[in-house]
Amino acid sequence: MEPLGYGFLLLFLHILKAVIALEEKMIISKLGDNATLSCIYQERDLHLKNLRVYWQIVDDQEECSVVHTLISGQDNESEQCIHFKNRTRLFQDRLGNGDFSLLLLNVSQSDERRYKCVVLQKTEYTRVIYQAEVILSLAASYSQPILSGPIRNSDSTGEEVTFSCKSGNGYPKPNVYWINKTDNSHLHPSELKITPHTDGTYSIFSTLKVKATSNMEIECSIENKILRENLSANYTEQKQNNGSSIESHKNLEKNRRGAQAAGIISIVILMGIIAVLSCWLWRQRSSKLRSYTDVPPNEDRGGNNSPV
Repeated sequence: MEPLGYGFLLLFLHILKAVIALEEKMIISKLGDNATLSCIYQERDLHLKNLRVYWQIVDDQEECSVVHTLISGQDNESEQCIHFKNRTRLFQDRLGNGDFSLLLLNVSQSDERRYKCVVLQKTEYTRVIYQAEVILSLAASYSQPILSGPIRNSDSTGEEVTFSCKSGNGYPKPNVYWINKTDNSHLHPSELKITPHTDGTYSIFSTLKVKATSNMEIECSIENKILRENLSANYTEQKQNNGSSIESHKNLEKNRRGAQAAGIISIVILMGIIAVLSCWLWRQRSSKLRSYTDVPPNEDRGGNNSPV
């Protein structure tokens, strides 16, 4: 029994070592960006001529799973999947230090997979010396949501009113929440429309129908779980003692228009006064000129010069 127990312990340690050797990381990248898939072997004094590095997709159902291959320090594209042609790079200046990380260019939804990096060393025989798995998740931030509330021309307390909320250019599909901020209760949307775009992102449009209250505080929230982003927009309407906020706004608008009209009238009157004053000055000047031209010539000059 003792040799059996010792053998089982060795097998367990061997399996545990294999599990530890397989590192797993998650990388989050935005659509269209370049993503670096990490694969770093910490050992020193590596001889690239004795190494083979394989990057592949961890999916048995894929017809082609080869992402990138490095053989004896040279890239080998003979078996690379067409989807990854001219889109993968290794950092040549880091290979000697055991950094076999892969740069994946211009990522899209089809790149959202689990990848595996396998490093093999060939001496007397070929053996796996390191392996790592990387999960690539893609995301894009949604735009700040725009929340539109109802236009209430009168006291519509108790009547059904409609709110709308929209946002776009995000990925993946978001969670949309409507919240009554007066008691932080969640409200069920009347409509939720998620529209895909050609670049892979989504836009959302949602509506909420509720019965109006005297003080409404509604929030629309857009959650992107991968990026851990939660964007929100709020609507608040408070009733005043002298009427609704709409009526107050109308009164302010009337006052503003009245002030504008009074200003225009004042300008017209001022221009009229200036015109009358200018005309009067012109007439005064004209009358003086006429008085100068009507004076007779000096007759004494002719008398003094006449002969005796």
